[in-house]
Amino acid sequence: MSGSLFERVIGMIFRKGRLNITFADGHTASFGEPTEGYPEIAIRFTDKRVPRDIVTNLGLGAAEAFMDGRLVIEQGDIMEFIQLAQANRAWEDGLELDNASILKRISQRVTYVMRSFNKPHTSKQNVAHHYDIGNDLYKLMLDAEHMQYSCAYFPREGMTLAEAQEAKLAHIAAKLALEPGQTVLDIGCGWGGMAIFLAKHADVKVLGITLSEEQLALAKERAEAAGVADKVEFRLVDYRDLADSGAQFDRIVSVGMFEHVGVPQFKTYFRSCAKLMKEDGVALIHTIGRLSGPSRTDAFTNKYIFPGGYIPALSETVAASEQVRLTLTDVEILRYHYALTLREWYVRCLEHKDAIVAMYDERFYRMWTFYLAGAVAAFENGSMVNFQLQYTRRRKTLPLARDYMVEAEKKLLG
Repeated sequence: MSGSLFERVIGMIFRKGRLNITFADGHTASFGEPTEGYPEIAIRFTDKRVPRDIVTNLGLGAAEAFMDGRLVIEQGDIMEFIQLAQANRAWEDGLELDNASILKRISQRVTYVMRSFNKPHTSKQNVAHHYDIGNDLYKLMLDAEHMQYSCAYFPREGMTLAEAQEAKLAHIAAKLALEPGQTVLDIGCGWGGMAIFLAKHADVKVLGITLSEEQLALAKERAEAAGVADKVEFRLVDYRDLADSGAQFDRIVSVGMFEHVGVPQFKTYFRSCAKLMKEDGVALIHTIGRLSGPSRTDAFTNKYIFPGGYIPALSETVAASEQVRLTLTDVEILRYHYALTLREWYVRCLEHKDAIVAMYDERFYRMWTFYLAGAVAAFENGSMVNFQLQYTRRRKTLPLARDYMVEAEKKLLG
């Protein structure tokens, strides 16, 4: 591709900071101006197709070129490169650059909708794509104590990742208004960290459900090791099937699972939660959310990371829960906490590069670090945040003031 279109597009993105590019034919070009707080990055293209691939689809084209070793970073790293791009079009600044044609946008939306129906059989396939790649990778990346693959909570500076993840567990547990002996359903239980924490600190019985066989096996091992196997049970079951079984619980918690539901299933998800809650039940949904309105999943994430996944807007989430008459009793927006969490995971992956490459290969490692770096950028300068949504079936279920949350959180943290 002639430099004209590609360089015009890149020039529109990189205005602050400096991006230096060496093309496959040896010629060079620079974009942007040195700016305090913005890095200088140098990249090299190893073949002439890279500019065309990037212009055709900015995110996916750059990602695949980096994964394949056709886009080489010679100054800086992938985190700094993506941060430079995203910082130049921060969500708050109102600049939205998308070179896709109207027809292409329609096509992408239709493809997304078709993939995001997430019926039970496809949900299990989508979960396996990401979570059944092996527990060893996640053991290297996540905090060792709780193995939390979701946003940590940093209420004070200087916290370690393990401390912030425990603070997150307590923060969520406090919003459940737990009483000893209650039953709790953990939808999307991961490796059991939340269920184990609740059983140990709140004297409740927990059923954790997942669609990942790898997670299920390790969650059971972890519950045994923690000495709470008599209070915690884990099952491989879809939340919709459990709702149809007639089971009910005092409390429901779901952390980092709603992102896998898909818009066509939002109402079904909340209807299932309503069926699974007792009359005086409480549910706490913790999910990544977008500050912007309803959108679509980017092509890279949908293809390589979370097929069928979708980050919800608050507007469409609440609209779905309203249809089943769940009462939204509390909303909290965690604005920057996931960026801090993701940076910790990224550093751990850098530290364990050799081990990750040995498990998979160089291309997987580059894909994974691109994913983490892109996620950091989305939370630092894009439209991504976290929502914590508390629901009841009856408006009088919980105390009138929020003080009970603060008191319970302090107690849970000892």
